[in-house]
Amino acid sequence: MADLLDDHPTLSTVPPAAGEPAPPEPPPPLDETARARALLDAQPVTEGHTELPRSLDPEDLPPARAAEAGAQFWSLHVEADEGVVGTLRRIDAVRALVAACPEDLRLAQNTSEMAHARNCGRVAALLGPVAWTALGGSAATLRAYHALGVRAVNLTRFDRFARDAVREMNRIGLAVDLSGADRDTVRRTLEVTRAPALLTRAAPEGLPDDVLGLLGANGAVCMVAVTDDPAAVADVLDRVRAAAGAHCAGVSRTTAPAVGYVPLFAELLRRGWSAQELVGLAHANVTRALRETEFLARTNHIRPAAA
Repeated sequence: MADLLDDHPTLSTVPPAAGEPAPPEPPPPLDETARARALLDAQPVTEGHTELPRSLDPEDLPPARAAEAGAQFWSLHVEADEGVVGTLRRIDAVRALVAACPEDLRLAQNTSEMAHARNCGRVAALLGPVAWTALGGSAATLRAYHALGVRAVNLTRFDRFARDAVREMNRIGLAVDLSGADRDTVRRTLEVTRAPALLTRAAPEGLPDDVLGLLGANGAVCMVAVTDDPAAVADVLDRVRAAAGAHCAGVSRTTAPAVGYVPLFAELLRRGWSAQELVGLAHANVTRALRETEFLARTNHIRPAAA
């Protein structure tokens, strides 16, 4: 028994036998840039705001994008005087763009189709947001957009129609996009919606901490535009994480697609963001918000609102 209690050398302290090579040294840890690149290779980004190219010249297709992009919300905003007709033309143009780039893009109307596109090596194209002025004050128009594949509507003011429209969007599975909305509109919308809101082109610097906290409680996602200054963008995302929670952070389209998202993610790693938080930032947060919106629509049996 005494022999069993005697200390014995561990494997790490046993010297190699004569003539045997020493075990190899462990590889050096990856730096933040290499870690960010590895993470984004496995977890492509869902971008919150993509503008349609000015022309659909075949020589310019597919449109330039960051290599790490895995899904994109295609903005359907038009000038106020273009209204419904201009929006329908924009929807038709996005569909034509996707059809012209079958090896690069795939239209997605739900989170399952987003995942399928990613698994096939394509970028998922999501229609929306539609401008609030393009609804014409009609819930019927709202439902027609949804039937055409639109999955987000940009609400910028709150009135009686907006209250009813938000409820109808919850019922049919349209995400409420609060990009550009003032703090009062954000507060009043969050009192009504049962699904997480999106800010596909967020400007958190214009929202006080208490409003960001309300967005966090709602499960909303603030998709912050990425520029070629990763430190400045990281400052904005740090504030979102502090006031609303890491689950509320997302990214919008980068203004420097050739640079991509690696510098930003490397900067956030240096600031202590965990790998799990960065996966959420890349795509998991917005996927969760969209999935909850879809689930609410499947379980909601409220009658359609009047046109």
